[in-house]
Amino acid sequence: MFTYILRRSAYSLLVILGVMLLTFVLFRFAAGDPAEILLGKNPSPMEVEQLRKDLSSDKPLFWGNWRKSEIYRSATFNDKKEYSGIKLEGATEYCKGFMRIAPGKISFARNFEADDSKISVNIVFRGSLTLDDKTYFSSSWKNKFIGLRDPKESLSLSTDKELELQSVEFYREHKPPWDSQFLASFGEIVKFTGVFPYLSFLNFGKTLLTKEDIRHVLWRGMWPSLFLMLPIFMGELILGIALALVSTAFRGTWIDRTIVIVSVAGMSISYLVFIIFGQWYLGYYFNWFPVWGWGSAKYLALPVIIGILSGLGGGVRFYRTVFVNELNKEYLRTAEAKGCTTFSIYCRHLLGNALIPIITRATTLMPFLFTGSLLLETFFGIPGLGYAGINALMNSDLQMIKALVIVTSFLFVIVNLLSDIAYAWADPRVRLESQ
Repeated sequence: MFTYILRRSAYSLLVILGVMLLTFVLFRFAAGDPAEILLGKNPSPMEVEQLRKDLSSDKPLFWGNWRKSEIYRSATFNDKKEYSGIKLEGATEYCKGFMRIAPGKISFARNFEADDSKISVNIVFRGSLTLDDKTYFSSSWKNKFIGLRDPKESLSLSTDKELELQSVEFYREHKPPWDSQFLASFGEIVKFTGVFPYLSFLNFGKTLLTKEDIRHVLWRGMWPSLFLMLPIFMGELILGIALALVSTAFRGTWIDRTIVIVSVAGMSISYLVFIIFGQWYLGYYFNWFPVWGWGSAKYLALPVIIGILSGLGGGVRFYRTVFVNELNKEYLRTAEAKGCTTFSIYCRHLLGNALIPIITRATTLMPFLFTGSLLLETFFGIPGLGYAGINALMNSDLQMIKALVIVTSFLFVIVNLLSDIAYAWADPRVRLESQ
């Protein structure tokens, strides 16, 4: 058993590494520059520089000696628009994906005072380019990285022939080279500290909206989500198994058909219908429950009832299918021949041998105990992690969204590890077949 747990734990560590790499790719490559998303139109260069520094998005992705800087305005010339801090002189023409200067000059005004670090510019161009009294020529598109001798008040790129520009990006010196965005993403999960216990976890920084420590937001929102989802989880599990056992015991009768029809109907009704119906009739019309707020058990009663009823149909159908598949097994006929009572046959033998699929379904629902239900928390004003996730999406708070994605992913990995251990406990053949 101990060897089995060690092997499964090692697999889980590999899965966690894969989750971290995938999350890094999604938030660094697919999401683009977070500063452009969060600051909107026409932010000041100092705001862009500071936000990139706070999010570590100015660092090299994996390795490098240069980090992005807005000391001069970077630009990608893919359409015709005004660029603050950039001045064009001479004959200019915007083409599809680049800008043509023939002949002329483009000047970049310095946005703020430079520090002691070195400044470089990365230019994607074609044609003849002059910078700092040096001329560069390329007949095809070329990526040229040039170190600047001195950050002047105005930096000029000129040509006396023809120059086509795709992009101009500025960088400042970065030390050490291994301090990258990828390493920073690992530091958000766990990093070493100089004080006991020498490890710090979930260092996601502060929310971009309220500037509050994200760890405090996660800790504060976890408890409302648990208080909401734990009763829903237990109620759906216990009622679902009980009704499925009754349906199986009376298979083919009107009791079985009624339970199946009601379950299918419950599965077919939208989650939103349950919420709107409960809030309107039970909350507003009959005034039995409050429909908004958080503070005591009465605020949780209605969302818990809705959560149980909305998920009960699918649970009953799943558990009934599992139990019916077990009915023709030899061990049940043996138990019946030995004179076991009906209660013992169904609740001990049948239920005990159907634990594997029951554990599987239960473990897929367990991570939502911590992250909560987005719809329930939003419609009922419960300040859990689901509610925090909706607010983060509405306000483009990428740090908070990333924290919730990573925490949820880790919960799924941990719960899967626990389910593997539970399989071995419920059925020793699982442990033996894996060795």
